[in-house]
Amino acid sequence: MKNENELPIYLFNQGTNYYSYNFLGSHILKEKQGTLFRVWAPKAKYVHVVGNFNSWQKNESFQMKKLAQSGIWELFIPGITHGELYKYLITANDGRELYKSDPFAFSSQTKDETASIVHNISCYNWRDKNWQNYKKSINLYQLPINIYEMNLSSWKRKPNGELYTYREIAPMLISHAKEHNFTHIELMPIMEHPFDGSWGYQVSGYYAPTKRFGEPDDLKYLIDECHLNGIGVLLDWVPAHFPKDAHGLYKFDGNCLYEYDDIEKRENISWGTHKFNYGKPEVQSFLISNAIFWLEIYHADGLRVDAVSSMLYLDYDKKQGEWTPNIYGGNENLEAIEFLKKLNETVFKLYPNTMMIAEESTAWPMVTKPVYLGGLGFNFKWNMGWMNDILDYMETDPFFRKYKHENITFSLHYAFSENFILPLSHDEVVHGKKSILNKMPGPYEEKFANVRVLLGFMMAHPGKKLNFMGYETGQFTEWDFNKEVEWFLNEYEYHKKLNIYIKSLNEFYLTCSELWEIDYSWEGFKWISNNDFEQNIIAFKRMNKQEDELIAVLNFSPVERHDYLIGADNGIYTEIFNSNAEEYGGTGTGNNGKIISSTGNIHGYDSFISLTVPPLSVIFFKKDKKYNMNKMGGKIYEIN
Repeated sequence: MKNENELPIYLFNQGTNYYSYNFLGSHILKEKQGTLFRVWAPKAKYVHVVGNFNSWQKNESFQMKKLAQSGIWELFIPGITHGELYKYLITANDGRELYKSDPFAFSSQTKDETASIVHNISCYNWRDKNWQNYKKSINLYQLPINIYEMNLSSWKRKPNGELYTYREIAPMLISHAKEHNFTHIELMPIMEHPFDGSWGYQVSGYYAPTKRFGEPDDLKYLIDECHLNGIGVLLDWVPAHFPKDAHGLYKFDGNCLYEYDDIEKRENISWGTHKFNYGKPEVQSFLISNAIFWLEIYHADGLRVDAVSSMLYLDYDKKQGEWTPNIYGGNENLEAIEFLKKLNETVFKLYPNTMMIAEESTAWPMVTKPVYLGGLGFNFKWNMGWMNDILDYMETDPFFRKYKHENITFSLHYAFSENFILPLSHDEVVHGKKSILNKMPGPYEEKFANVRVLLGFMMAHPGKKLNFMGYETGQFTEWDFNKEVEWFLNEYEYHKKLNIYIKSLNEFYLTCSELWEIDYSWEGFKWISNNDFEQNIIAFKRMNKQEDELIAVLNFSPVERHDYLIGADNGIYTEIFNSNAEEYGGTGTGNNGKIISSTGNIHGYDSFISLTVPPLSVIFFKKDKKYNMNKMGGKIYEIN
């Protein structure tokens, strides 16, 4: 063993080589005019590198050598350079011959073609230095975060149905994001995957951007351009499981290698996939290195970690008798817990301002608390409870919503227990769940009004925001990964007005620090009224660090309310945003001019304001700092 190999091999075998992609895989050595191949396959009898260069046949000249007791095989092949196709031909202990793609390949063929590709990933010249410096100076928790989740294959397509490349889609996507006032774009998995119908969540090439949309440098260009335009990029990442495709990680050296040996632990029955063996050090090195890879090599601003619940629970998607309790008699996967803690500690040590987002659908405690305090170490979590409650509420006929009033108030019992993102994601508009617009009850116009109040509630509620592509056009159809968003709908009046509303609402969110600066504690939120279930109305305040306040009043009923009283501090108020504006498709009623408070005890205040509350609407009010009220005489004094 060469001396320079000892440390990376040792760290890989210990589960602490967080840059293992620099050692394993294929690496072009220009000075030697060839390529060095390394692969981890400890139980293989033999390993050969095969490709067009040897007619895909095993040949003694292309047999790899095993490096001592490491389980790693190595071979340098002169003359092999950028763009060469290859696989590993692994001879298992029982004599079976397995043609395997390189788990660390930087590029790969796509779909039915499964060869790995020798690729130099160090050629791109990044231009986003200012963005990277900006990230070092920010506090993510005190910033507006409004995420646009999207699927590259079905956002827009060419007139002939072909997919746009990363480079081609960049100007269109960036223009759209800026026009709609999104702060981040979240890409559904762009790692190589064989099956389109998995939407990218069954990964075969963890280190290879899918070639469906072009070359690795094209993806770097897309991310670079986003950064140059002030837009962050988040990537969906899937360390929970992998598919059983013959060329992939599945029983890589003829035995269970990346997956558990224990069938109860490894099988994801509903998905037909295998779980990673989180207790194996080399698997830890593989996965943590992969997270670092996308942050380091592709400048991703964060990872949304998919299916965390399936990792945490031994009985996830299991029936009685299909799982075995851990050593303490519980259903927690202790190895997965330790892996997630190690992952997050490593990421934040190396990239402190990364967004590590857990898609975790249970009440597992302290998901976004630091590891040293006993948490899992993520810094954001999808608020699936809020999402389920509000969608159930919105799908209910307004006449019966009073019986589900808790759906719009219960989330504040736990809103500050984690750092939440409020998601209306792709999962909510597929498999018969209907599109966001088509979930709404009532006649045509009311469906749009319901969407407006839903989105207004989302923006007013504590937590960062995420919406899935297509919501901005008001699609009636569910998302179809084989078709582009129905952009033509913007030619129709109510769809066009909904799009205008979303742009305005997102801009309003960005400009009002009261809605995002204190998302993580009661200091940024205060109920005014949360118990008017008969009229489906709630009212609350949002505050920023300067103690500026916004009052949000939401009417989830199609009935307009006049002379509606809410408690408020003594003063003069102005309506600054109204979802019922005619330009958004509403009736145009609201509160014009100044609203002067009156003396009277209501909702715990010594004064109140009287409002017109439009049907199915959200309205925001702000106290006018220019004036002060003389409580005794009701006179108005202007403050110079």
